Amino acid sequence: MNHVSLSEPVDPESTGTILVVDDNEMNRDLLSRRLRRAGHRVMVAENGRAALDQLASMPFDLVLLDIMMPELTGYEVLEIVKKDPALCHIPVVMITAATEEESIVRCLSLGADDHLPKPFNPAILRARVASSLAKKRLHDSEQRYAKSLERELEIGHEIQLGFLPETLPTADGWELRAHFRPARQVAGDFYDAFPLPNGSVALVLADVCGKGVGAALFMALFRSLLRALAETEFAAAATVPDGLCATVQGTNDYIARTHGRANMFATAFVAVLDPATGALDYVNAGHEPPAIIGSNGVRARLEPTGPALGLMPELVFGVKRERLAIGETLFAYTDGVVDARDPGDGSFGEERLMALLHTEAPAAASLLERIDAALTAHITTAAQFDDVAMLATRRTA
Repeated sequence: MNHVSLSEPVDPESTGTILVVDDNEMNRDLLSRRLRRAGHRVMVAENGRAALDQLASMPFDLVLLDIMMPELTGYEVLEIVKKDPALCHIPVVMITAATEEESIVRCLSLGADDHLPKPFNPAILRARVASSLAKKRLHDSEQRYAKSLERELEIGHEIQLGFLPETLPTADGWELRAHFRPARQVAGDFYDAFPLPNGSVALVLADVCGKGVGAALFMALFRSLLRALAETEFAAAATVPDGLCATVQGTNDYIARTHGRANMFATAFVAVLDPATGALDYVNAGHEPPAIIGSNGVRARLEPTGPALGLMPELVFGVKRERLAIGETLFAYTDGVVDARDPGDGSFGEERLMALLHTEAPAAASLLERIDAALTAHITTAAQFDDVAMLATRRTA
């Protein structure tokens, strides 16, 4: 007569470490022997307290848990396990009598993955164990993938931080400060500031559409194009407006022509500051209007002079000029400031931001600290809705 033996060779991939919890020694012995014959590593516990001690001391792939036990019942152990973040992923199969329908329902409602009726049927035991271990292997595979993805994002975060200036340019009589708070590990917002061949300082604040990895990749591209083109265009341009316009248009045309199918664009404020005179030539490519703050609050908003970068080739961008007087501050920001959400989904709003700007700050750093503190108080326990980038330039003397 042909039959299948439990001692036949098994695939190591289908075996696991199993904890058998039962106050009945005969049940523990019977289950342990059958599981070991199937190739599993088996540990036993005679009560609920001992089971929790075992779970805390080593990793398990599956728990077979009796209900009626001293110390702690199976219900209590199950509830503790499923509420513990370190243990809740372990499948738990409850050992029940075939007639205990109410107990089965209660166990499933507490988070049990399955039940094993007594007396033990070898075929049902194999099926329950195989199903639960398959679930555990799937969970472990998902966790490994999530960790590898998290590590990749951490690497991306570190690389992206390298695209932000390590130090900001300095000039006598000027204070330049920036603040960056990404909503995720990688971001689409960025700021930049760097000296130009004519002795001026380029200021950039931009927001690439979307969030996450896609926005972060294009952030690197936009930032690199603006820097690279500025170095060449300003060296060749007859005037600052010419160099500024060529830099912005060159960036726009490259993105639109080379990456048009990606439908990615960026709003950007790109300016050139002359530290000697306070003159500020700028292009506002569809960006939130920066504010110039004086002793009486906001005296000017620098409205858009053209569309967002990358929408289509050969767009026209106007160049305008302002001048910062002694004591005035240029404040630029991305829409993550006004769009910040509180736990009730209420936005921070432009009105609240303008109220903060109308109270003069003694320094650029103080202004950014004040706004960041207000944002933190508004967001409280809510998840950050969008990236936040701010740039403040103050003429002190």
